[in-house]
Amino acid sequence: MSLSSSRSGSGFGLLALLALIILLSESRRVQAQHCIWYGECGNSTILPEKKYNCNYTGPPIPLPEDGQVLLKELCPGLAYGNQSVCCDTKQLTTLKGNVQLPLQFLSRCPACFYNFMTLFCELTCSPHQSLFLNATSFSQDHNMTNVVELSYYINQTFADAMYNACKDVQAPSSNMPALSLLCGTDPKDCTPTKWISYMFNINNKQVPFAINPIFAGPPAGMTLMNNDTFGCTESLDDGSGPCSCQDCSKACGPKPIPPPVRPPWTILGLDAMTVIMWVSYVSFLFVFIVALLGAWCYRKRTITSEYGPIQGSTQPLSLNNDPDKSPDQATCCESVGERFENSLRVCFSLWGSFCVRHPLLVILFSLVFVGGCSSGLARMRVTTDPVELWSAPHSQARQEKDYFDQHFGPFFRTEQLIITTPWTDWFIFETTSGPNIPFAPIFNISLLHQILDLQTDIENLVADYNGENVTLQDICISPLAPYNNNCTILSMLNYFQNDPDVLNHTNSDPFLIYFDYHTHFMYCASNPVALDDMSTFHDPCMGTFGGPVFPWLVLGGYEGTDYNNATALVLTLPVANYLNNTEKRGKALAWEKEFISFMKNYSNPNLTIAFSSERSIEDEIDRESNSDISTILVSYVIMFIYVSLALGHIHSFQTLLVDSKISLGIAGILIVLSSVISSLGIFSYAGVPLTLIVIEVIPFLVLAVGVDNIFIIVQTFQRDERMQDEELHQQIGRILGDVAPSMLLSSFSEALAFFLGSLSHMPAVKTFSFFAGLAIIIDFILQISCFVSLLGLDIKRQERNRLDILCCVKLPEVQQEKTEGILFRFFKKIYAPFILNEWVRPLVVAVFVGMVSFSIAVIDKVEIGLDQRLSMPDDSYVLDYFGNLSEYLHTGPPVYFVVRDGHDYRTSFGQNQVCGGVGCNNDSLVQQIYTASLMSDYSKISTTPSSWLDDYFDWVKPQSSCCRYYNNTGAFCNASVVDPSCVHCRAMTPSGKQRPNGTDFMKFLPMFLSDNPNIKCGKGGHAAYSTAVVLKDNDTNVGATYFMSYHTILTNSSVSIDSMKMARELAHNISVSMGSTNKTDIVFPYSVFYVFYEQYLTIVHDTALNLGVSLVAILTVSTVLLGFELWSAMLVTLTIAMILINMFGVMWLWGISLNAVSLVNLVMSCGISVEFCSHIVRAFSVSTKGTRVERAQEALAHMGSSVFSGITLTKFGGILILALSKSQIFQVFYFRMYLAIVLLGATHGLIFLPVLLSYIGPSVNKAKAMAARRRYAGTERERLLKY
Repeated sequence: MSLSSSRSGSGFGLLALLALIILLSESRRVQAQHCIWYGECGNSTILPEKKYNCNYTGPPIPLPEDGQVLLKELCPGLAYGNQSVCCDTKQLTTLKGNVQLPLQFLSRCPACFYNFMTLFCELTCSPHQSLFLNATSFSQDHNMTNVVELSYYINQTFADAMYNACKDVQAPSSNMPALSLLCGTDPKDCTPTKWISYMFNINNKQVPFAINPIFAGPPAGMTLMNNDTFGCTESLDDGSGPCSCQDCSKACGPKPIPPPVRPPWTILGLDAMTVIMWVSYVSFLFVFIVALLGAWCYRKRTITSEYGPIQGSTQPLSLNNDPDKSPDQATCCESVGERFENSLRVCFSLWGSFCVRHPLLVILFSLVFVGGCSSGLARMRVTTDPVELWSAPHSQARQEKDYFDQHFGPFFRTEQLIITTPWTDWFIFETTSGPNIPFAPIFNISLLHQILDLQTDIENLVADYNGENVTLQDICISPLAPYNNNCTILSMLNYFQNDPDVLNHTNSDPFLIYFDYHTHFMYCASNPVALDDMSTFHDPCMGTFGGPVFPWLVLGGYEGTDYNNATALVLTLPVANYLNNTEKRGKALAWEKEFISFMKNYSNPNLTIAFSSERSIEDEIDRESNSDISTILVSYVIMFIYVSLALGHIHSFQTLLVDSKISLGIAGILIVLSSVISSLGIFSYAGVPLTLIVIEVIPFLVLAVGVDNIFIIVQTFQRDERMQDEELHQQIGRILGDVAPSMLLSSFSEALAFFLGSLSHMPAVKTFSFFAGLAIIIDFILQISCFVSLLGLDIKRQERNRLDILCCVKLPEVQQEKTEGILFRFFKKIYAPFILNEWVRPLVVAVFVGMVSFSIAVIDKVEIGLDQRLSMPDDSYVLDYFGNLSEYLHTGPPVYFVVRDGHDYRTSFGQNQVCGGVGCNNDSLVQQIYTASLMSDYSKISTTPSSWLDDYFDWVKPQSSCCRYYNNTGAFCNASVVDPSCVHCRAMTPSGKQRPNGTDFMKFLPMFLSDNPNIKCGKGGHAAYSTAVVLKDNDTNVGATYFMSYHTILTNSSVSIDSMKMARELAHNISVSMGSTNKTDIVFPYSVFYVFYEQYLTIVHDTALNLGVSLVAILTVSTVLLGFELWSAMLVTLTIAMILINMFGVMWLWGISLNAVSLVNLVMSCGISVEFCSHIVRAFSVSTKGTRVERAQEALAHMGSSVFSGITLTKFGGILILALSKSQIFQVFYFRMYLAIVLLGATHGLIFLPVLLSYIGPSVNKAKAMAARRRYAGTERERLLKY
């Protein structure tokens, strides 16, 4: 019973307590449910166009029907019961107008915008206002009392939650955080309290009365507003999804980590290639020395010396001796080779005899042939367009460039200035709140006015084009034309509307500066899309052209976002580019020429200016080419003089003018040049354009080949003895039969190597290969015909004792003895025996194998690319610009991610694959680019992409005032228009709040793309996206589109190549995520420099292919023309391969990068190397001496002296002159590489190759030896076979 009574009493007490709580709660609610204002009263004294709210302390009042609709739209959390609130319909309408700009930028993240609206809804309409709002100041207006100041008590927890949900929200058109628009400071300095305080600050010129936010310590009887909030990863009660990763870092998961950098390949902490080659070289030396010692010991036991009497069949044990065979033991291959060579010899002998017997006919035919070919030069077309030079028409980059140009127009032309100052005094700006701010000297107001004057002068430049005046206005880019025809000028001074009066705007008193150009700059740098800087003057930050001026595009020399520390101003003038409009392009070129002239003559001691125009590089290359003409001519003149003088074999001073070959030398050089001209003419007939590389390099190449052949023919004749009863034409025919096969070997090998080099994808290399191959063939034909005829005429002149040049003058007959030339005697008596000495040969092998080992070790360390500064003359103004570009600029070139025509944007599925907002795929295009930008050091993508699709979704929302149309006509109605017939595009219904699909999507998209941004709607797409979207099928579908981002600063070729590779990899991943199954990706990246740098992605493969194919061609031709002696051909190919490998070693030592220019030179070096090697090897193969050493000595004496006096000395003199060129590209890629080609070719051909032949050269071809003995049996020539 007691237990029951106890329970009954306990229950009664609990009910009484509950009733008390309810009573107190009701009492508290009744007490709290009163307002502090209701309705609008008088005009604000701060912002006369806005009104104060009326003081009212009664209970909340139910809203009429139209007010209820607005309340549900703006403040759904207050739309319950009879909707009694502390605001009327007018206040709700005002609230809707005031939140239009935040709505357009924050509604991308539903949680952010919900929290944001909670702050203002509780302030404006909450029925519990008196709990957290305290009106502190009033004014009388007629019979009404205005609330002119109040305190708003806000819980810090709420403030933090609201800030955290919004801090990552992006503004797609500007690639900047949306808070940069709303916080009044740089986003990195924004905090929850700063943000709310700024929005309620009367100085921002948006608030009509003072609202003082207080985040702690409310008075007695009041509390802190702490409504429920949503995190950016949470869905709202109305079904809105969580914010996207782009707008909410918490939704992204862990920050992406780039893959680790691949460590260098090392062995024991040392470079692996270096270690491998050192080990290989030491191993080779060990094996080589052991083999030499073994051979030496073996030889000492069996024979006295390999340099003793020639061992024949009685001494078969010499290691340098060929195995003894009787003539009938010649192999089938040897016999076939001998018959083939004999056929060549007979054909060339008959042809040489014919040319000497009928010189006028041959010369006339040659002149007609050269004249006919040269006439093609009338159709000559020289291309200097870098795109045509370095990018193959069917290459990926070229096709993508063409696609971009055709759909969006060509990339604009750029005129740019980078301005610094010699002033060094920094100054401090004292702010009214916060720490003082240091400013770099370039921000001095005096300097800014001087820079503005310069900018104005440039804008006012007038150029002449065909008698017509051309100004910047005629050629510039005006994104808002025809509504706004102002030119796009990316300049910090455009923050001040390019107006000196705006620059001078100041609001101050005798003690403090509240506003001036410092504060305006800092505001605009953090909020470049602002249309009002919230100052007394309400100056906009947007440029006069209607677009934002981003600080990273107009400032340089600062770190992070400390824009006040910038030491350089960047002024960029984009100029329209044209594909096929010659007149408009001509106007742009004319203005640019005037701009360059003006800048060259501009002088200001307070400013240091580096500048460049779109035409600057091409102009400077042209100037460089013209200035180097004299250098090239001097180089050729020196070679001409040397050839003319060195061809003669002077017997005595008395016969100097008779023995000289000046006229023959000049004729030989003219033949070489005629072959070049004929090649150019033939291809000009075919419509193939010439390039500067062809014009500059091919004469040098063909002169090398041609002069070598000239020396071989002439010097072979000079050393020859005319046989008994042999006439001159027979002698020359016989000599041509001996040397022409060697000339054919070298010329045909080179020509075939060059023709196969045309397999390259690079147009410049392909064109060079075609021209060079044909020129060498024509040169060979003219040399064995026209030059042989001229040689016959010159010998007849000499035999008749007539003077060279003055052939009409005849000297008395003088008895002369046939003597050997000094150089030939030197090679025969001194050089060849020394090089082939048994103690010198091992040293030669060791040195040359060491050189190759070193070159292989560094071959992978040769840099790829071309420093663009090398293409400029030493005194070019562009060099200063290039230097400042890498020193000051903070952002690289724009990169466009192009979505090809065919993607369907009208469906939610298609939209989600691309967009970056709520509901979009985690691997959408925008999201993947955004993720890449988070690891910019790796991806080389610096910013979030500007997304027309996301901005369009924000623009078309029914809550926004952006998308409206005239209900009577259906035409677009801009947000700034006040007209009752303008209605929202979409209804305020659940379906209307969803993204538009199908016909709705296309119905309003053209309006978005034509809408200019304004103070009421900052999302208009005309300025930002009018060229980014191609509409097709009468505006009923979307074609190709692009999403623009920026690369990081690209400091050199290596970084540029990496950036293109990463962008392509990213685009491929995006394409895969969008369902691409074709070889052609749906999405591709495009930047203006890709077309030039794509070659470097495959330059290593192209180099290996070109040189490999050339070596195979040389091996094949050499095998055939050496009489099917495969081993001889392999030795030629091996030596040339060593030269090429050593060229890479020289490139690494001399800092020469691998690019198209150096690839052309490498292909050329492959051809020239044939000249150094093939003649020596052929002379060795036809020699009938008994040992390899003797055969190598004979080949070196006879052919080596001609090669040295021909190609080596001729080229050496001409190359040295190139060192005097002002052109850096000439100094690096021509002087250095040509010098290396000649020195390496000469040393390998005249030192290493004879030694190699003395060790492992082919055996004597018995069939050839017996044929030679039979051919010369019973003649004086027979003794020459014995040397």
